[in-house]
Formats: sequence, structure tokens, C-alpha cells
Amino acid sequence: MRLLHTSDWHLGRSFHRESLHDAQRAFLDHLVAVVRAERVDAVLVAGDVYDRALPGLEAVALFDDVLHRLADLGVPTVFISGNHDSARRLGVGAGLIGRAGVHLRTDPGECAVPVLLSDEHGPVAVYGLPYLEPTLVRERFGLARGGHASVLGAAMDAVRADLATRPEGTRSVVLAHAFVTGGAPSDSERDIAVGGVAAVPASVFDGVHYAALGHLHGCQTLAPHLRYSGSPLAYSFSEATHRKTMWLVALAADGSVEAERIDCPQPRPLARLRGRLDELLSDPRHAEHEQSWVQATLTDPGRPSEPMEQLRRRFPHTLQLLFDPQESGAAASPSYAARVSGRADLEIAEGFLRHVRPGAEPDADELGWLREGFETVRESGDRKAELPR
Repeated sequence: MRLLHTSDWHLGRSFHRESLHDAQRAFLDHLVAVVRAERVDAVLVAGDVYDRALPGLEAVALFDDVLHRLADLGVPTVFISGNHDSARRLGVGAGLIGRAGVHLRTDPGECAVPVLLSDEHGPVAVYGLPYLEPTLVRERFGLARGGHASVLGAAMDAVRADLATRPEGTRSVVLAHAFVTGGAPSDSERDIAVGGVAAVPASVFDGVHYAALGHLHGCQTLAPHLRYSGSPLAYSFSEATHRKTMWLVALAADGSVEAERIDCPQPRPLARLRGRLDELLSDPRHAEHEQSWVQATLTDPGRPSEPMEQLRRRFPHTLQLLFDPQESGAAASPSYAARVSGRADLEIAEGFLRHVRPGAEPDADELGWLREGFETVRESGDRKAELPR
């Protein structure tokens, strides 16, 4: 069986205020063309279809159009909701749409209800695990406490229990939206750590033949049966070196996997340039980046006059300008943004507490209050996103 694995479309997202609508449409055109040309048997979309819980009309129109086109091809498609999606909104009409072969899996209660496919080698059970926010789904799985590993583990236990009732030789595929230990993140993924420790062990997916993962934006292989497709477009300059692709997965009769990367069309290359302004404007080595989207970090000891205007004369698509002055004889102190880069919200709050009370470490009660506060805010935001408008 030939499966096309993709994720993290983030329809409606822009890139530093540059519209990506045309680029996202071009990607969806490409996806439909690949499905047709490669004789794909099923499409797997592992979450973050939209960039936000209340997507704009243009993003909804893109999604609606690709649903119709995939249904017209007669190729089964399985979607799950990600942490950017409103599960309830994405799942509207799921039962009716499913009759057309487009299966929206957004309800945590249906994790163990597979989409059943088949080929000449027999049945394939495809389980869709939507993004599982621990504070919202613990009770659903009978858990009094626990974070991402606990709720995803409970969902996978339900999957394995259902799989045990299926005919011998049934192959199994799981879609999941999570941060699996060993994966490499980038700057454009929303932090999911507030509900507990973010990462889940790869072993949680033991017992299935292929896990189509979403959430991390870089295409990567954690094991032959455990892969992230990554996002089809770059959504931050930290992805400048990414090769944006989808996985074309061949699932053999014995459940073994072979996978090939299918490149996605890109609107422009990305470039991260660093140096003094006069060097960036004159160095011939940068000629290849003159039509790229550019992030420029200036190291001039003093801030030059009108640096963005000067940069855009050579690099008209400069989108981000950073300053990291390099003083002669002394290393410059890192900026606040640099000091907190990569740190979770809770960790930043703890650091602030230590900063305003030098020498006094936060005690267990204070740490508990901070964690409770962040979880409450997160849960409140998620519940508001689910309310009908």
C-alpha cells in the first residue's frame, strides 16, 4: 500500500507578514498531482491543517477545495487535528464528509476507531490520534494526573487493544501530533510543554507498523516506522536549511516500510546573513541570496543609519533585521531574546522570579502555583477556542 504522509500545513499563516496564500495553494496543487502521478492509495495528514483555531476565509477556502479534489480522486484521506487547530471546528461534518472518503479524526474518544483500508495483501487499520492536550483529555482516558506521555500512552493502549481484535495479519498505521523524544524542533512550532513534560518516548508507538507524525517542522526519521514529514513550507528562518518534503511510504505485506521523500515547491529560498552592513552590501559571496527572503544580523559596533533601507537595495526581500554588535576586545552581552530562546514559558517565569529575588530560590509551593497558573491559562484559552461563534 502506498501512503502519502504530510502534516503541518498551517493554512492561513504568513511569513514575517509576507502572504503565503499562493505558496500554500501551489503546495496543495502539488499534493494532488503527486497523489495522481504516484498512484497513492491513501493520504495521511498529521495535524495542524490550519494555523489558528479561527482560520480566515481564504484558509478555509483552500481546505475546502483540496477536500473536494481528493474526494474526486477517490483516494481515502485521513486528517487529524493538531495543537493549532480547533478540533471541534475542524471536525464539523466529519460523519458526512467521511462518506466521500475524507476522514476527519478530531475526537479523542475515537482514537481506537480505525479507518479500515485494504489492498491485495489484506486489511490496513489506520488510527487517527488528534492532538491530546493533557488538561482537557485526562478524564476521558481515566487518568487523574499525567502529562503528554500519559495521555498518548493511554490512547495507544486503546489502539493496541482494538488491533488485537482484528484479523491476523492486519497492518496498522497511526497518525499522531506530538513531540517525540529525539526529534529536532525549530522556532516556528508552538510550545506544548505547559500541560506537563512535552516530549513522549518513541516506545509509546510500539506495536504498530507505521507512525505518521506531525508537529515538528523538519522532515526527520526517528526509526524506519516512525517519521515526521515536517511542514511543506518554511515558517521561520530557523528552517533555512530544511529540505521541505512529504514521505511516500510503501507498506509491504509483512508491515515493513520503505519511504521516499517527495520535494515540495518553495516560493523563495531563505538566507540568514551575518556581518557588518558594508560587508553584506559588498561581499560577492552573497550574490546568490539577492532574491531570497533574508534575515540579516548586523554586527556593527554602532547602529548604522537606515540599515533596512540600505539592505533592501541589494536584498529587496529582507524581512527581518537583528542587531548583535561586536565590540572590539570585549564580547557583547547576549540580548534578552537570545537568553530566553528555546526556553519554555514556565522556565522563563521561574527565571524571572529568581531575578527579582536574588539569592532566594522559588520553593515547591511557588513552583506549583506557577505551573497551575500556566495550565489554567492554557486550558482557558483552549476552551474559548472551542466555543461556537
